[in-house]
Amino acid sequence: MSSKIDKKIIKYRVEKPEDRAAAEKAAAEAAQAKERKEESNVVWMHEKVERPDVLIGSTYKIKTPVSDHAMYVTINDIILNEGTRHEQRRPFEIFINSKNLDHFQWIVALTRILSAVFRKGGDVTFLVDEMKAVFDPRGGYWQTGGKFMPSIIAELGYVVEKHLQTIGLLKKPEMEEERRKLIEEKKAEYEARNKQQDAFAKSHFPEGAQLCAKCSTTAVVLMDGCMTCLNCGDSKCG
Repeated sequence: MSSKIDKKIIKYRVEKPEDRAAAEKAAAEAAQAKERKEESNVVWMHEKVERPDVLIGSTYKIKTPVSDHAMYVTINDIILNEGTRHEQRRPFEIFINSKNLDHFQWIVALTRILSAVFRKGGDVTFLVDEMKAVFDPRGGYWQTGGKFMPSIIAELGYVVEKHLQTIGLLKKPEMEEERRKLIEEKKAEYEARNKQQDAFAKSHFPEGAQLCAKCSTTAVVLMDGCMTCLNCGDSKCG
């Protein structure tokens, strides 16, 4: 490919392979220096990080059968290194509100401890397993949908787990495709089996009707003081 030169040539230089290699090396060193500078400015979570005026939060509602009042769990997050490739969202504080004052003392203690652990930095995902392992000596309870909760603290642990999964600190458990297909097949088989009903199970006659000796149908009821079959019309009164 040819190019036309419109200006007068004043000087020229022949580019050698070693010159190109030196230029590439200099560019790589400059990029590394820039990266090291960015790394030195990265802010990691620790207890001395000041709280911003505005935090992003999520509120979760917990309604248990062991209490007449619901609990509202709010977890606020701080965004570190916003706008850079090191941007990260971390939990900063937690609040639990409820009208049930029976839980007031341990709620205050728990929220302060959890918030202190959040602000300490490092790996905070261990809190999930620790909270989910707490069992109520009086016994747990069943959630709507059939999931058993060993204690209120354990359910709070599930809330923290869900929040950490939402912000990316925990990975959501993924099921293998083969196992998912097997479960779907078993579910479809179970639903199909439950749809099959006995031919005599469904009756159009009143509940509590007796068996008719003439047509062998449970359709005999008391009408006007006389036992009468609603299916064939047979009556004891003739």
